[in-house]
Amino acid sequence: MSAPTTVCTTIQFSVPPTNSAPPFFNLNADADGTRKQNYFLETKEVHVENIRGRESELTLDSEGFRFFQTTSVMTEGFEDDEKVKSTYYDDCERTLKEITGASRIVLFDHTIHKTRQNVADEDSSKRQPVTIAHVDQTPRSPRSSSSTPSLLEKRYQIINLWRPITNPALDWPLALCDFRSVNVERDMIAVALVYDDREPGETYNVRYSEKHRWVYVRGMEIDKGVLIKCFDSIKDGSVATMTPHTGFCDPTTPTDAPYRHSIEVRALVFYD
Repeated sequence: MSAPTTVCTTIQFSVPPTNSAPPFFNLNADADGTRKQNYFLETKEVHVENIRGRESELTLDSEGFRFFQTTSVMTEGFEDDEKVKSTYYDDCERTLKEITGASRIVLFDHTIHKTRQNVADEDSSKRQPVTIAHVDQTPRSPRSSSSTPSLLEKRYQIINLWRPITNPALDWPLALCDFRSVNVERDMIAVALVYDDREPGETYNVRYSEKHRWVYVRGMEIDKGVLIKCFDSIKDGSVATMTPHTGFCDPTTPTDAPYRHSIEVRALVFYD
């Protein structure tokens, strides 16, 4: 039996503070393990379209994301950060250059996501899938402006390279929001990320809108991935500048499906 073309599920969205204070999330946990924030979350029912078979129709500059077939030589050992950096980063750089035509790629971060029951996210490199609609970077994020000034005179982007590892992503798959359905001024909520040991960061959370178009590829295989645009220096409205995304509970996932295991690599992408 073929998979349904659309599933009905829920996604968590954000609501700004009622007192108009700047939203923040403190990543430094209290003694009881809680992390303080001053914004609210709400769960909304949404429809997520399964676009399997039509992946090639979507582009970075239109919808804000692009699916690809990976040619990675690395198939195991993703828990070894040094191996990821010495081997997998080269694969990611090659993929990004081939797809975007960029002249320079700077990979600056990666995260392993793995569904685990009753386990806290104590290790920032081995986290549970994110279940809140978000964009990893904003124009004010340190990574958006930390490069050589001459590189910032031309077009540059921040793009995440996401793919499942170990097994197909049936459990908590990745939902992506078509940028053309997003009202950036209304829907995007800049949230300051507070750390003890480094300067604050900033991410976008997402306000719910009935106009959003959410899509996914059910059971994405380990030899496939998706480029997710988080920032683009072109601001004239001609291209997508970001992609809200989140993990979500697919009601069609088999009860015996293996837990999701994925890697997300973040890159600065520069053009001549």
